[in-house]
Amino acid sequence: MNESGLLKHFLRQLGLVPTWQFGDVYGLDAEVLSLVPRPVCAVLLLFPITEKYETFRQEEEAKIKAQGQELSSDVYFMKQTIGNACGTIGLIHAVANNQRYLEFEPNSPLKAFLLTSAKMSPEEKAAFLEKDESIRVTHESSAQEGQTEAPSLDEKVDLHFIAFVNVEGHLYELDGRKPFPIVHGKTTEDTFLEDSAEVCKKFMARDPQELRFTVVALSKA
Repeated sequence: MNESGLLKHFLRQLGLVPTWQFGDVYGLDAEVLSLVPRPVCAVLLLFPITEKYETFRQEEEAKIKAQGQELSSDVYFMKQTIGNACGTIGLIHAVANNQRYLEFEPNSPLKAFLLTSAKMSPEEKAAFLEKDESIRVTHESSAQEGQTEAPSLDEKVDLHFIAFVNVEGHLYELDGRKPFPIVHGKTTEDTFLEDSAEVCKKFMARDPQELRFTVVALSKA
């Protein structure tokens, strides 16, 4: 099962009504992006954590701390404290920031998690997730649907998921390894996929020899 298939399965298990679904994005040029079902409300990027990326991440963090950035209070952001849970964190970021579009089953464990954690700090959300058995068990069972054995929680993995969302007309990068969301400028519902693709291209340009990039879009079914 590919990445979008695993994410679809995971969302179904967490009680999300499949009116929006994840699908693979096979290229980032305009012609290929035009084939992606619209509208798109979130984009997930799977990429390799390399020395070049880690150097950039540290420089980016220092620059933002020095210059500051304006963040919307409506952005749902959580830290990642569980090993190998970046896919779960990315999915939560994608869904949490698009609840106005999405539908949940009456007993959805994800909806319950989002309602309870809405006012928590990023660190409190992470601690709450550590104790949430329903999401952890669903994550583990969904991972077993894949073609390869799921990594243990403490196994070193050099691939990482992040999410891109549109909150109040601004493009946000949400990465639980970072101390805060990253604002990538203005966006609209119509240009969100293209704007996210431009940021994804920058990730790829930092490691031009790397091929391990996957882009997935959450689109209206």
